[in-house]
Amino acid sequence: MSDHTNRPDGFREAVCVEAQRIFDSCSEKDCLQDLPVTLDPGYVIGDNVTIVKCRCVQVSDVCINCEPVPFNKGFFSVDITYTFKVTLDTYEKACTNPVTVKGTAVFTKKVILFGSEGGSKTFYSNAEPLGTTNNCCETVNLPRVAVHVVEPIVLESRIVTRCCCEHANDCCQQPPVQVKGVVITIGLFTIVQLSRPVALLVPVYDYCIPHKECTTTTDSPCELFEKIKFPTEEFFPPALEIGNDPCIDKR
Repeated sequence: MSDHTNRPDGFREAVCVEAQRIFDSCSEKDCLQDLPVTLDPGYVIGDNVTIVKCRCVQVSDVCINCEPVPFNKGFFSVDITYTFKVTLDTYEKACTNPVTVKGTAVFTKKVILFGSEGGSKTFYSNAEPLGTTNNCCETVNLPRVAVHVVEPIVLESRIVTRCCCEHANDCCQQPPVQVKGVVITIGLFTIVQLSRPVALLVPVYDYCIPHKECTTTTDSPCELFEKIKFPTEEFFPPALEIGNDPCIDKR
């Protein structure tokens, strides 16, 4: 590394690094209305259930499929399938002990983003080649897709009655049976990004030297416990801050 320590801005040299450049991204706020909940095996909605409340909804899996958009070079269609793990409390009437049931809900959406073009094959020492097809004359170098999602917000949960047939998947056959089900409405926030590995020339100011010592595992359990700060805030609920009190005149 060449020495440029006398420069006032601390710049030392320009180096070439490989990084994931984000070519396109989008943020989405989806209101997923009336998603049907498929109950896990062993759980049912009793005939006497009149109230249902959603205790918890979590994103348990995200399936991503990326394909080039025909006649639109550089653009890619991203199909995202979310699987939600749902925990419900069911009541026969108000102010009674609930019966907890669990299930899953699924939602699929499509976004189209610009991911640039790449005609080369990329190989890594610990992975398969990226973006190859079965056609020896065709190479599809797909961009990397990243989906960032926070836990959903439950907006509504309610009981529905649908027609289903005994011992048949087709609910139009006879004899029909009325069964209870649950639908939920949730709010979902996501960010979708398309990126590719590129070589960038960046300024270097200095090496990233960590300033924190690694935790040793040679201490006894009691010695490690002594290093943990006492969690005082866990024993006392936080008070309302004066600046956030809407009833106080701030004039």
